[in-house]
Amino acid sequence: MSTLAKERPLARRAESPSSRRRPYKAGGRIAPYAFIAPFYFLYLLFMIVPVMAAVVLSLTSWVGLGSPTWVGLRNYSNLLQDTSFGTALANSLVYVLVAVFIVVPAALMIAQALHAKGLKGRDMFRLAFFVPMVLSPIVIALVFSLLLDTNYGLLNAVLKALFGVGDIDWLGTPDLARMAVSFVLLWRWVGYLTIFFLAGLQSVPAELYEAAELDGAGMVRKFTTVTLPALRPVTAFVVVTSFISAAQLFDEPYLLTKGGPGESTLSVAMFIFRAAFERQQFGYAAAAGIILFALVFTVSQILNRALSIGKTS
Repeated sequence: MSTLAKERPLARRAESPSSRRRPYKAGGRIAPYAFIAPFYFLYLLFMIVPVMAAVVLSLTSWVGLGSPTWVGLRNYSNLLQDTSFGTALANSLVYVLVAVFIVVPAALMIAQALHAKGLKGRDMFRLAFFVPMVLSPIVIALVFSLLLDTNYGLLNAVLKALFGVGDIDWLGTPDLARMAVSFVLLWRWVGYLTIFFLAGLQSVPAELYEAAELDGAGMVRKFTTVTLPALRPVTAFVVVTSFISAAQLFDEPYLLTKGGPGESTLSVAMFIFRAAFERQQFGYAAAAGIILFALVFTVSQILNRALSIGKTS
Protein backbone atom coordinates (compact mmCIF):
# COMPACT_ATOMS: atom_id res chain seq x y z
CA MET A 1 0.00 0.00 0.00
CA SER A 2 2.81 2.39 0.82
CA THR A 3 4.48 1.76 -2.57
CA LEU A 4 1.25 2.53 -4.46
CA ALA A 5 0.74 5.66 -2.42
CA LYS A 6 4.23 6.85 -3.37
CA GLU A 7 3.77 6.07 -7.09
CA ARG A 8 0.53 8.03 -7.51
CA PRO A 9 2.01 11.47 -6.76
CA LEU A 10 4.90 10.68 -9.10
CA ALA A 11 2.41 9.89 -11.89
CA ARG A 12 0.66 13.19 -11.29
CA ARG A 13 3.97 15.04 -11.43
CA ALA A 14 4.82 13.33 -14.74
CA GLU A 15 1.87 15.08 -16.40
CA SER A 16 3.20 18.50 -17.31
CA PRO A 17 0.83 21.53 -17.35
CA SER A 18 1.65 22.17 -21.02
CA SER A 19 0.57 18.66 -22.02
CA ARG A 20 -2.75 19.08 -20.24
CA ARG A 21 -3.45 22.52 -21.79
CA ARG A 22 -2.29 21.71 -25.31
CA PRO A 23 -5.76 20.73 -26.68
CA TYR A 24 -7.21 23.95 -25.26
CA LYS A 25 -4.44 26.06 -26.80
CA ALA A 26 -4.84 24.41 -30.17
CA GLY A 27 -8.57 25.09 -30.07
CA GLY A 28 -7.91 28.67 -29.01
CA ARG A 29 -5.64 29.22 -31.99
CA ILE A 30 -8.13 27.81 -34.48
CA ALA A 31 -11.27 29.46 -33.08
CA PRO A 32 -10.57 33.04 -34.34
CA TYR A 33 -9.91 31.79 -37.87
CA ALA A 34 -13.08 29.72 -37.75
CA PHE A 35 -15.12 32.82 -36.83
CA ILE A 36 -13.69 35.02 -39.60
CA ALA A 37 -13.60 32.26 -42.23
CA PRO A 38 -17.20 32.90 -43.48
CA PHE A 39 -16.38 36.55 -44.22
CA TYR A 40 -13.26 35.69 -46.20
CA PHE A 41 -15.08 32.92 -48.03
CA LEU A 42 -17.88 35.28 -49.08
CA TYR A 43 -15.36 38.02 -49.92
CA LEU A 44 -13.43 35.60 -52.12
CA LEU A 45 -16.61 34.31 -53.75
CA PHE A 46 -18.37 37.61 -54.44
CA MET A 47 -15.44 40.05 -54.78
CA ILE A 48 -12.15 38.44 -55.79
CA VAL A 49 -13.59 35.83 -58.15
CA PRO A 50 -15.79 38.33 -60.07
CA VAL A 51 -12.89 40.79 -60.39
CA MET A 52 -10.58 38.09 -61.73
CA ALA A 53 -13.33 36.87 -64.07
CA ALA A 54 -13.79 40.44 -65.35
CA VAL A 55 -10.05 40.75 -65.99
CA VAL A 56 -10.05 37.52 -67.99
CA LEU A 57 -13.24 38.54 -69.84
CA SER A 58 -11.70 41.90 -70.77
CA LEU A 59 -9.05 40.02 -72.75
CA THR A 60 -11.65 38.23 -74.86
CA SER A 61 -14.39 38.99 -77.35
CA TRP A 62 -17.69 37.48 -76.22
CA VAL A 63 -21.29 38.20 -77.19
CA GLY A 64 -22.89 36.17 -74.41
CA LEU A 65 -23.24 32.94 -76.39
CA GLY A 66 -20.67 30.37 -77.37
CA SER A 67 -17.04 30.38 -76.34
CA PRO A 68 -15.12 33.63 -75.83
CA THR A 69 -12.44 34.48 -78.39
CA TRP A 70 -9.09 35.52 -76.97
CA VAL A 71 -8.08 38.97 -78.24
CA GLY A 72 -5.48 40.03 -75.68
CA LEU A 73 -5.19 43.78 -75.14
CA ARG A 74 -7.17 44.69 -78.26
CA ASN A 75 -10.18 45.83 -76.22
CA TYR A 76 -8.02 48.25 -74.25
CA SER A 77 -6.36 49.68 -77.36
CA ASN A 78 -9.78 50.14 -78.99
CA LEU A 79 -11.07 51.93 -75.89
CA LEU A 80 -8.21 54.42 -76.02
CA GLN A 81 -9.28 55.28 -79.58
CA ASP A 82 -13.03 55.29 -78.86
CA THR A 83 -14.35 58.85 -78.85
CA SER A 84 -17.49 57.76 -76.99
CA PHE A 85 -15.40 56.40 -74.15
CA GLY A 86 -13.38 59.62 -74.04
CA THR A 87 -16.60 61.63 -73.87
CA ALA A 88 -17.87 59.41 -71.06
CA LEU A 89 -14.64 59.94 -69.13
CA ALA A 90 -14.91 63.71 -69.57
CA ASN A 91 -18.54 63.74 -68.42
CA SER A 92 -17.72 61.57 -65.41
CA LEU A 93 -14.93 64.02 -64.55
CA VAL A 94 -17.50 66.82 -64.55
CA TYR A 95 -19.74 64.83 -62.20
CA VAL A 96 -16.77 64.14 -59.91
CA LEU A 97 -15.85 67.83 -59.78
CA VAL A 98 -19.45 68.76 -58.98
CA ALA A 99 -19.62 66.14 -56.23
CA VAL A 100 -16.30 67.06 -54.60
CA PHE A 101 -16.18 70.84 -55.05
CA ILE A 102 -19.88 71.76 -54.92
CA VAL A 103 -21.86 69.03 -53.15
CA VAL A 104 -19.38 68.51 -50.30
CA PRO A 105 -18.95 72.22 -49.42
CA ALA A 106 -22.71 72.76 -49.69
CA ALA A 107 -23.32 69.86 -47.31
CA LEU A 108 -20.80 71.33 -44.86
CA MET A 109 -22.47 74.75 -44.95
CA ILE A 110 -25.93 73.27 -44.44
CA ALA A 111 -24.67 71.14 -41.55
CA GLN A 112 -23.11 74.23 -39.97
CA ALA A 113 -26.43 76.07 -40.30
CA LEU A 114 -28.40 73.16 -38.83
CA HIS A 115 -25.96 72.98 -35.93
CA ALA A 116 -26.44 76.64 -35.02
CA LYS A 117 -27.79 77.38 -31.58
CA GLY A 118 -31.38 78.55 -31.29
CA LEU A 119 -32.48 77.07 -34.62
CA LYS A 120 -36.16 76.20 -34.47
CA GLY A 121 -37.54 73.20 -36.31
CA ARG A 122 -34.12 71.55 -36.44
CA ASP A 123 -35.52 68.01 -36.83
CA MET A 124 -37.87 69.12 -39.59
CA PHE A 125 -34.99 70.63 -41.58
CA ARG A 126 -32.87 67.52 -41.10
CA LEU A 127 -35.70 65.35 -42.39
CA ALA A 128 -36.31 67.63 -45.36
CA PHE A 129 -32.65 67.51 -46.43
CA PHE A 130 -32.38 63.74 -45.98
CA VAL A 131 -35.61 62.75 -47.78
CA PRO A 132 -34.15 62.97 -51.35
CA MET A 133 -31.65 60.25 -50.51
CA VAL A 134 -34.33 57.71 -49.57
CA LEU A 135 -36.54 58.41 -52.58
CA SER A 136 -36.44 56.06 -55.53
CA PRO A 137 -34.26 57.32 -58.42
CA ILE A 138 -37.17 56.63 -60.78
CA VAL A 139 -39.42 58.94 -58.77
CA ILE A 140 -36.73 61.63 -58.74
CA ALA A 141 -36.27 61.32 -62.52
CA LEU A 142 -40.03 61.54 -63.11
CA VAL A 143 -40.39 64.64 -60.93
CA PHE A 144 -37.47 66.48 -62.53
CA SER A 145 -38.60 65.47 -66.02
CA LEU A 146 -41.91 67.21 -65.29
CA LEU A 147 -40.18 70.23 -63.76
CA LEU A 148 -37.76 70.63 -66.68
CA ASP A 149 -40.16 69.81 -69.52
CA THR A 150 -39.81 72.28 -72.39
CA ASN A 151 -43.51 72.87 -73.01
CA TYR A 152 -45.24 72.14 -69.71
CA GLY A 153 -42.44 72.27 -67.14
CA LEU A 154 -42.93 74.27 -63.96
CA LEU A 155 -39.48 75.87 -64.21
CA ASN A 156 -40.16 77.30 -67.66
CA ALA A 157 -43.59 78.49 -66.53
CA VAL A 158 -42.06 80.38 -63.60
CA LEU A 159 -39.31 81.93 -65.75
CA LYS A 160 -41.83 82.99 -68.36
CA ALA A 161 -44.13 84.55 -65.78
CA LEU A 162 -41.37 86.44 -63.95
CA PHE A 163 -38.89 87.34 -66.69
CA GLY A 164 -40.69 86.64 -69.94
CA VAL A 165 -38.09 84.04 -70.92
CA GLY A 166 -39.15 81.71 -73.70
CA ASP A 167 -39.35 77.92 -73.48
CA ILE A 168 -35.92 76.49 -72.63
CA ASP A 169 -35.04 72.94 -73.64
CA TRP A 170 -33.29 71.97 -70.41
CA LEU A 171 -32.84 68.29 -71.25
CA GLY A 172 -32.37 68.70 -75.00
CA THR A 173 -29.44 71.13 -75.03
CA PRO A 174 -26.04 69.53 -74.28
CA ASP A 175 -24.72 72.08 -71.79
CA LEU A 176 -28.07 72.58 -70.08
CA ALA A 177 -28.64 68.81 -69.87
CA ARG A 178 -25.25 68.38 -68.17
CA MET A 179 -26.16 71.17 -65.75
CA ALA A 180 -29.54 69.55 -65.07
CA VAL A 181 -27.93 66.21 -64.22
CA SER A 182 -25.41 67.97 -61.98
CA PHE A 183 -28.20 69.83 -60.18
CA VAL A 184 -30.10 66.59 -59.55
CA LEU A 185 -26.85 65.12 -58.24
CA LEU A 186 -26.52 68.08 -55.87
CA TRP A 187 -30.17 67.93 -54.77
CA ARG A 188 -30.08 64.21 -54.09
CA TRP A 189 -26.74 63.82 -52.29
CA VAL A 190 -26.31 67.03 -50.30
CA GLY A 191 -28.71 65.99 -47.54
CA TYR A 192 -27.06 62.59 -47.14
CA LEU A 193 -23.60 64.12 -46.75
CA THR A 194 -25.01 66.73 -44.39
CA ILE A 195 -25.81 63.96 -41.90
CA PHE A 196 -22.12 63.00 -41.69
CA PHE A 197 -20.97 66.58 -41.19
CA LEU A 198 -23.69 67.17 -38.62
CA ALA A 199 -22.57 64.13 -36.65
CA GLY A 200 -19.00 65.41 -36.79
CA LEU A 201 -20.02 68.89 -35.60
CA GLN A 202 -21.88 67.43 -32.64
CA SER A 203 -18.72 65.62 -31.54
CA VAL A 204 -16.56 68.77 -31.44
CA PRO A 205 -15.98 69.72 -27.77
CA ALA A 206 -17.61 73.02 -26.79
CA GLU A 207 -14.48 73.90 -24.79
CA LEU A 208 -12.57 74.44 -28.02
CA TYR A 209 -15.01 77.11 -29.16
CA GLU A 210 -14.95 78.74 -25.71
CA ALA A 211 -11.15 78.85 -25.78
CA ALA A 212 -11.22 80.38 -29.26
CA GLU A 213 -13.68 83.04 -28.07
CA LEU A 214 -11.38 83.89 -25.18
CA ASP A 215 -8.60 84.45 -27.72
CA GLY A 216 -10.85 86.89 -29.55
CA ALA A 217 -11.69 84.61 -32.49
CA GLY A 218 -14.71 85.54 -34.57
CA MET A 219 -17.11 83.29 -36.44
CA VAL A 220 -14.86 82.84 -39.48
CA ARG A 221 -11.74 82.21 -37.42
CA LYS A 222 -13.51 79.67 -35.20
CA PHE A 223 -14.68 77.88 -38.33
CA THR A 224 -11.20 77.73 -39.86
CA THR A 225 -9.20 77.01 -36.68
CA VAL A 226 -11.61 74.80 -34.73
CA THR A 227 -14.36 73.36 -36.93
CA LEU A 228 -12.38 72.40 -40.04
CA PRO A 229 -9.49 70.67 -38.19
CA ALA A 230 -11.98 68.77 -36.01
CA LEU A 231 -13.93 67.68 -39.08
CA ARG A 232 -10.87 66.48 -41.00
CA PRO A 233 -11.60 62.72 -40.62
CA VAL A 234 -15.26 63.21 -41.58
CA THR A 235 -14.31 65.44 -44.51
CA ALA A 236 -11.81 62.88 -45.76
CA PHE A 237 -14.41 60.11 -45.64
CA VAL A 238 -17.04 62.24 -47.37
CA VAL A 239 -14.67 63.39 -50.13
CA VAL A 240 -13.49 59.87 -50.95
CA THR A 241 -16.98 58.33 -50.92
CA SER A 242 -18.37 61.21 -53.01
CA PHE A 243 -15.61 60.78 -55.55
CA ILE A 244 -16.21 57.03 -55.84
CA SER A 245 -19.97 57.45 -56.16
CA ALA A 246 -19.74 60.23 -58.76
CA ALA A 247 -17.18 58.33 -60.83
CA GLN A 248 -19.66 55.45 -61.07
CA LEU A 249 -22.74 57.63 -61.62
CA PHE A 250 -25.50 55.89 -63.55
CA ASP A 251 -29.01 56.58 -62.25
CA GLU A 252 -29.33 60.32 -62.84
CA PRO A 253 -28.06 60.56 -66.45
CA TYR A 254 -29.72 57.31 -67.50
CA LEU A 255 -33.16 58.13 -66.13
CA LEU A 256 -33.18 61.83 -67.06
CA THR A 257 -31.53 61.97 -70.47
CA LYS A 258 -30.50 58.42 -71.46
CA GLY A 259 -27.03 59.86 -71.88
CA GLY A 260 -28.20 62.48 -74.37
CA PRO A 261 -28.64 64.67 -76.15
CA GLY A 262 -26.04 62.84 -78.19
CA GLU A 263 -23.50 61.79 -75.61
CA SER A 264 -23.39 65.03 -73.62
CA THR A 265 -24.41 63.36 -70.34
CA LEU A 266 -23.02 59.88 -70.98
CA SER A 267 -21.12 58.53 -67.96
CA VAL A 268 -18.60 55.68 -67.92
CA ALA A 269 -21.10 53.45 -66.12
CA MET A 270 -23.64 54.13 -68.87
CA PHE A 271 -21.01 53.41 -71.52
CA ILE A 272 -20.36 50.03 -69.90
CA PHE A 273 -24.10 49.35 -69.76
CA ARG A 274 -24.56 50.16 -73.43
CA ALA A 275 -21.59 48.07 -74.52
CA ALA A 276 -22.69 45.05 -72.51
CA PHE A 277 -26.48 44.99 -72.75
CA GLU A 278 -27.27 46.93 -75.90
CA ARG A 279 -24.41 45.81 -78.18
CA GLN A 280 -23.55 42.52 -76.40
CA GLN A 281 -19.85 43.40 -76.33
CA PHE A 282 -19.18 41.88 -72.94
CA GLY A 283 -15.40 41.75 -73.30
CA TYR A 284 -15.31 45.38 -74.41
CA ALA A 285 -17.54 46.40 -71.48
CA ALA A 286 -15.35 44.44 -69.06
CA ALA A 287 -12.27 46.27 -70.32
CA ALA A 288 -14.00 49.63 -69.75
CA GLY A 289 -14.96 48.47 -66.26
CA ILE A 290 -11.36 47.48 -65.47
CA ILE A 291 -10.13 50.91 -66.61
CA LEU A 292 -12.75 52.62 -64.45
CA PHE A 293 -11.78 50.45 -61.49
CA ALA A 294 -8.08 51.25 -61.97
CA LEU A 295 -8.75 55.00 -62.18
CA VAL A 296 -11.05 55.02 -59.13
CA PHE A 297 -8.68 52.87 -57.10
CA THR A 298 -5.62 54.98 -57.98
CA VAL A 299 -7.27 58.33 -57.26
CA SER A 300 -8.80 56.96 -54.05
CA GLN A 301 -5.37 55.92 -52.82
CA ILE A 302 -3.99 59.35 -53.67
CA LEU A 303 -6.84 60.99 -51.75
CA ASN A 304 -6.26 58.65 -48.82
CA ARG A 305 -2.64 59.71 -48.60
CA ALA A 306 -3.38 63.39 -49.21
CA LEU A 307 -6.09 63.49 -46.56
CA SER A 308 -4.14 61.21 -44.14
CA ILE A 309 -6.96 58.71 -43.81
CA GLY A 310 -6.17 56.04 -41.24
CA LYS A 311 -3.31 57.96 -39.60
CA THR A 312 -3.57 58.56 -35.89
CA SER A 313 -1.04 61.37 -35.69
